[in-house]
Amino acid sequence: MSAGVTIVIVNWNGEKYLREFLPPIMDTNYKPFYVLLIDNNSSDNSIAFVESNYPQIKILKNTTNVGFAAGNNLAIPHITTPYVVLLNTDVFVSPNWLGELVAVAEANPLAAVIQPKILAYHQPTYFEYAGASGGWIDKWGYPFCRGRIFDTLEEDKGQYDKPDSIFWASGACMLIRTEVIHKIGLFEPYFFAHWEEIDFCWRAQNYGYKIMVAPQSIVWHIGGGTLAKTNPRKIFLNFRNSLLCLLKNLPTQELFVKIAMRLILDYIVALKNLCSGRTQETRSILYAHYAFLKCLPLFWKKRKHLPQKRLKTLAGVYHGSIVWQYFIKRKTKFYQLKTDYKA
Repeated sequence: MSAGVTIVIVNWNGEKYLREFLPPIMDTNYKPFYVLLIDNNSSDNSIAFVESNYPQIKILKNTTNVGFAAGNNLAIPHITTPYVVLLNTDVFVSPNWLGELVAVAEANPLAAVIQPKILAYHQPTYFEYAGASGGWIDKWGYPFCRGRIFDTLEEDKGQYDKPDSIFWASGACMLIRTEVIHKIGLFEPYFFAHWEEIDFCWRAQNYGYKIMVAPQSIVWHIGGGTLAKTNPRKIFLNFRNSLLCLLKNLPTQELFVKIAMRLILDYIVALKNLCSGRTQETRSILYAHYAFLKCLPLFWKKRKHLPQKRLKTLAGVYHGSIVWQYFIKRKTKFYQLKTDYKA
């Protein structure tokens, strides 16, 4: 019998996505799987729709919007299957998406997290921003993907179709071994949303696990279903959480130099936005830095509970600056970088 999978969907006013994307999920050809919906106090008809049309789906109802990270964490006591999939409401799945993820997990016992190939729902032949074909990170902690560097998305021509180790998997769709969650914990609840999956994958690697991509599993993601990419709240969370993630996970000998460099680079971005008239984005970055400084004592304590390895021992790390390569040398495609990966 195949290993069971619990699919966890965190929802906040996502009725329109549930109506469109739940049917293909329920038609998934891998069995057995179960669906658990975590509702973050939606004010639309999300719960009524699911209860009326999918009574087999278990629903946990929050009285407030606790965010993506804490929402997924609430599901853990209800998971009894060997695997759990965290899936956004705005993801369209192919019939064999789940079986391909499980197949890679079964073939790689040290793989803690596996993500599918994520394509753009509205441009189906292009990679999607949040994950593409697997996440990497550069020496200063800037994330990018096989198929996406900053805002440049590559067309999917099969160039990243080999299952491979990566640094981080996308929270839009990721399969996790349940036993790993019980060992290292799940998401950092303080993050609310954004960077929680990178923090989790970083911790998993520090514990000796692999993070992988299974490109034969294909899903299509709308992206920005809850917050648009230019939303001030999203900008704030991304900049604050990225710094907190570095503080939490970097080896001590690298910590101060890399945090200092990230702050400098962030200020350059803020100045660029200011000169372009995007004052709200500048404010969001500066406020994120202020919030980061306020959180320093709390997150310094969190470091004591994490095993530490040098960053260079981890997979999916680009030991140069992606900012330099992209903005100065104009290398906009992943395969143009000098990495251990060969296209």
